[in-house]
Amino acid sequence: MTTRTFNDTYLKACRGESTDHVPVWYMRQAGRSQPEYRKIKEKYSLFEITHQPELCAYVTKLPVDQYDVDAAILYKDIMSPLPAIGVDVEIVGGIGPVISNRIQSLADVEKLGEINPEVDVPYVLETIRLLTQEQLNVPLIGFAGAPFTIASYMIEGGPSKGYHRTKAFMYAEPKAWFLLMDKLAEMTITYARAQIHAGAKAFQIFDSWVGQLNVADYRVFIKPTMERIFSALRAENVPLTMFGVGASHLVNDWHDLPLDVVGLDWRLPIQEARAKGITKSVMGNLDPSILLAPWAVIEERAKEILDQGMNQPGYIFNLGHGVFPEVQVETLKRLTAFVHDYSKNQISKRGN
Repeated sequence: MTTRTFNDTYLKACRGESTDHVPVWYMRQAGRSQPEYRKIKEKYSLFEITHQPELCAYVTKLPVDQYDVDAAILYKDIMSPLPAIGVDVEIVGGIGPVISNRIQSLADVEKLGEINPEVDVPYVLETIRLLTQEQLNVPLIGFAGAPFTIASYMIEGGPSKGYHRTKAFMYAEPKAWFLLMDKLAEMTITYARAQIHAGAKAFQIFDSWVGQLNVADYRVFIKPTMERIFSALRAENVPLTMFGVGASHLVNDWHDLPLDVVGLDWRLPIQEARAKGITKSVMGNLDPSILLAPWAVIEERAKEILDQGMNQPGYIFNLGHGVFPEVQVETLKRLTAFVHDYSKNQISKRGN
């Protein structure tokens, strides 16, 4: 750990405690929008970066230094643990994850192995140790992909627009589906625990594509698995966050889970989430596209979101999805400073 004071504002907000300013971090803050990162990517692939702890730690810490955010998130991909269980996955530029041995039957599911993080992904754990023991003065967030989203890649063979194969498999092969959920839940729990034990101070589950399901199907096919995962991770005593895209209809079901923070994308205003009964801490939710607008627009929209989020303790400012390549470093730096300054002034006025 550095000699600087540890900034635990993010952790306090996750727990619903009062803070002197609203903490901020950005999904995908480490990576594509940073010139330094693009220079590294000229030489190394994503998987190659994650396999080199010192380089991966540098990429993870870079946005903390550049933007002054209140948390770091480990640089890696949700596909990182899959080779360990027997999935042949490659990250293809312009496409995303491509899986050659996709799941098509119960027999395919039964072939899947188990992950041993210290043996299978030691470089991930070493990156976490480097960051948390020597480099960061803010919390490091570990993360994993949720079983539905991981399963969608495994069944589709890559990215999809309609997820027809995935949903057809779910409906037509329930025995295979629930076995797949069990195996992915166990992988997620084991992988998450290893990250936490290595030093991650918080953990986030990304269910990027679960918004494709309706509420009834979510409750039957997915929610029991998420209940199992979050219940197991509760014992680790770190804040737990859930996030998905286009999943506003599921936020009440997420709120039921034993987690701390409900992540919101830009489709659901914070005040509406609160009106729907979301009392836990919330994270969100500036539309990332607004980051390309003039500064006056960015400031106005950020202020609106902050005013809603600060109505009660337990709020973390973030985007409603990840930073994309066209976003300028200076924009995120300026936005972070605005969130800090504006929220600190407002909280001070309220006497909190």
